[in-house]
Amino acid sequence: MFNITPACLLLATIALGGCATAQLPSSLPVSTVESTVLLKSSSSWDGTAYDAYPVGKPELTVLNIKIPANTALKWHEHPMPNAAYVVSGNLTVETREGGKSILLMPGDVLPEMVNREHRGLTGDTAVELVVFYAGTPGMPLSTSQSVKQ
Repeated sequence: MFNITPACLLLATIALGGCATAQLPSSLPVSTVESTVLLKSSSSWDGTAYDAYPVGKPELTVLNIKIPANTALKWHEHPMPNAAYVVSGNLTVETREGGKSILLMPGDVLPEMVNREHRGLTGDTAVELVVFYAGTPGMPLSTSQSVKQ
């Protein structure tokens, strides 16, 4: 036979225990949450305005990318808006057309180019990035391009 009293006591203990842990002692200092905007942009780093987000169901992808020292990435482009946060190392990003470039250091955020060829170059130290992509399901994050004539 099932005894309801132990089950009720167990449920009451769990419920009251959860309530007790949710309350903070009044002796703890109240901490302040800080929020800093790292990037807010409607254009890529070279000043080219973003047209629109891709059409379809949104899919966010966040990558942690580690690039070895003394590396030149392949020329590539992205079909959707994205942003890169530099965790460590220095990275030079350059455009294929126009010869523009920018040097990124730890803590910098780069609003990346959309549908424009570019690449990253590392120096004597490796680079770690966190890159946020705003695409749609099945959309490639980047594509490497052959030399345009």
